[in-house]
Amino acid sequence: MAREEQPIIGESPVFLTVLEAVSRLADINRPVLVVGERGTGKELIAERLHYLSARWDAPLVKLNCAAINENLLESELFGHEAGAFTDAQALRRGRFEQADGGTLFLDELATTSPAVQEKLLRIIEYGKFERLGGQKTIKVDVRLVAATNDDLPTLVDQRRFRADLLDRLAFDVITLPPLRQRLEDILPLSEHFAMRMTAELGRPLFAGFARSAAEQLLRHSWPGNIRELRNVVERSVYRHQDVDQALENLVFDPFDSPWRQQPKVSNATDGLPGTLPDDLRGFLDDVEKELVCRALKLTDGNQQQAATRLGLSYDQIRGILKKHRLTGRQQRS
Repeated sequence: MAREEQPIIGESPVFLTVLEAVSRLADINRPVLVVGERGTGKELIAERLHYLSARWDAPLVKLNCAAINENLLESELFGHEAGAFTDAQALRRGRFEQADGGTLFLDELATTSPAVQEKLLRIIEYGKFERLGGQKTIKVDVRLVAATNDDLPTLVDQRRFRADLLDRLAFDVITLPPLRQRLEDILPLSEHFAMRMTAELGRPLFAGFARSAAEQLLRHSWPGNIRELRNVVERSVYRHQDVDQALENLVFDPFDSPWRQQPKVSNATDGLPGTLPDDLRGFLDDVEKELVCRALKLTDGNQQQAATRLGLSYDQIRGILKKHRLTGRQQRS
């Protein structure tokens, strides 16, 4: 199977630690769980686990469990016999059979139903399963790598995920750091995405990022992580017309437009208590504190961005934080 080149770019200490753990784990023939926020590169880590292992020349099969209808997921994973259900006109090999001898990567594992989880439990334990509508037991040799952005132990506590399946999946867990914890990697990744888009556009060169743009890239909290970074950079590069000049204007929000439909503005008194407060100043202080805390939460503690969301200056929000003895990650432009 030909390998698709997907470079892993990163030089931050936290990310290098992850890559070292992946290298140690690659040849251990056990299931692996890869967890992390959306857009952190879980699929790339699964590829690295496969291609560094002794299975590198065998199939690497991928499936996003959330993209398949629950009723069809069992068939997709385990296959079906002809006549197993209405539309099953011929025998179909499932992903486990396709991955025999290699690796099966299951993304969004937390979305699977209890019935699928029970079958996964059995195949991890014994390496055996039956196709839907079949009675013949099929044995396969598959290394399972599963990924999720949910906290599976919490789902187990909530009885939304099988504890025994988690026990078998979590021989070891690779936890990917979010991009906001990989500051040293943001600019190298941005350069990579920019040059790739430049080549796609048929332009001769990328003139680099202006200092102001680089600072914006480093200040942003990146809730969508590497996927969001790629979109921002590629979108900004293709909109950049002065190709001989360094890129200065970054387009973080593609929905930003003077013609964007705005949500209905509520009345200023909506949400106020029905009776007058006994202490107006105390009441206003509590509201101010609540709104600042909410803004900090939405911006992952970034004070500069929280100030922007609230229409304040950086010094103003710092004064409010000091007033209420609050803390927040300092990010001043």
